[in-house]
Amino acid sequence: MVSEKKEPSLLDGFKAFLMRGNVIDLAVAVVIGAAFTKIVNSVVEGVINPLVGAIGTQDLNRYSSCLSGPCKYNQETGEVVDGIPIMWGNVLSATLSFLITAAVVYFLMVLPMAKYLARQAARKAEKEGVAEAMEVSELEVLKEIRDELVAQRSRSAGPASREDGPGSTGPQPPQG
Repeated sequence: MVSEKKEPSLLDGFKAFLMRGNVIDLAVAVVIGAAFTKIVNSVVEGVINPLVGAIGTQDLNRYSSCLSGPCKYNQETGEVVDGIPIMWGNVLSATLSFLITAAVVYFLMVLPMAKYLARQAARKAEKEGVAEAMEVSELEVLKEIRDELVAQRSRSAGPASREDGPGSTGPQPPQG
């Protein structure tokens, strides 16, 4: 009889995928990232934009340039009636949001984690160094014991045993 190996079903594969720790960690990271994005956007809109707006308009998103001719806007809706505006204030605002997010992530998450991992690696290397030193010292002790045993054997056996040393074929008959 030939035993057939059952292929895992599509549902079993999906269940195994969901049960991996990486998927759960990724989902948590996305949720935390979304909440963190709201905080950063609030800081940019509530603090950074007014500081930059102190130089010009109150709203950083309103900074723009007109590509062709003077831009005319509908006063009621704010839509462009004539001209092609380039809204570089939006890009500046998004860039500031990105830089603030990157700085916070780096200084509050990446840098401390890198320092923690470096400390852990140093501790591990220190432990390995101690273990290596112990192995070296044990090896030296074993070599000393071996040398002492060889010296004792050669002292106690006397000159006759030198013929019967390693590699000899045993006692030699007298030559005649």
